[in-house]
Amino acid sequence: MQDFLLGNRSSLTEFILLGFSGNTKINVILFSVFLFLYLVTLLGNGLIITLIHKDSRLHTPMYFFLSVLSILDMGYVTTTVPQMLVHLVSKKKTISYVGCVAQMYIFLMLGITESWLFAIMAYDRYVAICHPLRYNVIMSPLLCGLMVAFCGFWGTSCALIYTVSAMILPYCGPNEINHFFCEVPAVLKLACADTSLNDQVDFILGFILLLVPLSLIIIVYINIFAAILRIRSSQGRLKAFSTCASHITVVTMFSIPCMVMYMRPGSEASPEEDKKLALFYNVISAFLNPIIYSLRNKDDVKNAFLKLMGRGRAPE
Repeated sequence: MQDFLLGNRSSLTEFILLGFSGNTKINVILFSVFLFLYLVTLLGNGLIITLIHKDSRLHTPMYFFLSVLSILDMGYVTTTVPQMLVHLVSKKKTISYVGCVAQMYIFLMLGITESWLFAIMAYDRYVAICHPLRYNVIMSPLLCGLMVAFCGFWGTSCALIYTVSAMILPYCGPNEINHFFCEVPAVLKLACADTSLNDQVDFILGFILLLVPLSLIIIVYINIFAAILRIRSSQGRLKAFSTCASHITVVTMFSIPCMVMYMRPGSEASPEEDKKLALFYNVISAFLNPIIYSLRNKDDVKNAFLKLMGRGRAPE
């Protein structure tokens, strides 16, 4: 695969990532902000994973999927942010051709896997609310594992299609990518060939990888809300609604910017808008996910944290 891609790269051996600004003072401020967001993202998601692993009370399908989401988010930001931080304070802002291909593939693989994981998490909420007595039987460890494996399969295979379709094009200069990492829409603008076929591929894959899971999520939540409205107790309805609010918020923050980025024609894309969208579904979403889910499940998370610190009660 590497030889195949290298054989089509023409004269380019590296790309220059322009990033956000050429102003040194602004870059120092951005460096501080993004370093803070990155460290808190790693700390928050790492803490979620640790608590779920250590506390047997959190060994449930919902928390299993949440731990997988945290792993994906940590990988997602680590693929792009460390390099962005280096480029913010360095005069050299280059990335090798092979490094660009690797970054593009890993980013897409994690993002596509996460997109389908959201649909799996919606199904988990559906079973928990609509079939509570059968929840543990339906959401068995085997089924949960197979669902995550399914998400991973889609991520690895479709990311390969995306990456190969972009990098088989000739790139003969200029080599300046107006972005802070090698994302497909930004890289395609440098191709020395017609990219209309790539736009069609991106739209079709975007439909399969974004609209299909989003449609499944909508269908699931229509059924969930119909079941909630049949609950007689207002307190019970409120509790059921609250279990879904965090997931809906996270899905919206991730899916909408992704659809705008990957499903519109390349000719309509604005580099500055693309950077903002990418920051939202790459950095901001991963930063907020552990906060949103921790607030939703604050009692569980608090008790697990106290237990980890040796101050909590033993599980009953």
